Amino acid sequence: MIPLALAPPATEPVTLAEARQFLRLDQTDEDDLLATLITAARLMIEAAAGRCLIEQPWRIVLDRWPSRDEIRLPLSPIARIEAARVYDLLGAPQPVAEAALSLERNTDPPLIRVIGEVPEIGRSHGAIEIDVVAGYGANAAAVPAPLRQAVLRLAARWFEERGDVASRDARGLPGAIAALVAPFRRGRL
Repeated sequence: MIPLALAPPATEPVTLAEARQFLRLDQTDEDDLLATLITAARLMIEAAAGRCLIEQPWRIVLDRWPSRDEIRLPLSPIARIEAARVYDLLGAPQPVAEAALSLERNTDPPLIRVIGEVPEIGRSHGAIEIDVVAGYGANAAAVPAPLRQAVLRLAARWFEERGDVASRDARGLPGAIAALVAPFRRGRL
């Protein structure tokens, strides 16, 4: 199973205005840098938590349908299934009926169950594509406050302590920020 990001989120969980206010910045001279740091902080928090914060489109690519008719998704939370297709022997995409797949959002990891007829696969690799939208919601208000605070604090840390701090943080989040993320971290067996 291969998850592919199709596009970044339309917005970030923290606005430039919020970051400027947190940092007590009156000027907008460094807004480009601050916006880049917010995006980088979101990516780092998403990686640490194993969760997408703002809704973003992803494609799940499978070689074949699972034997138990259950697809455990590597992304969380999942808002919805947008589309699904199977490539036939000629390499043409055949749509999967909406009623053939069922999304179970309340499990961790989220599951897609195959509950109806699906087209036959026609190639050995990348035969199935399922497009999903992952994330808590379309805007910052949907993101849990501790995760938004983690993004804000990490971006502010990188802004205030420019230099080697980002490379140190890449090895592990600072304790206070990691504590904000910990309740949301996806468990692994």
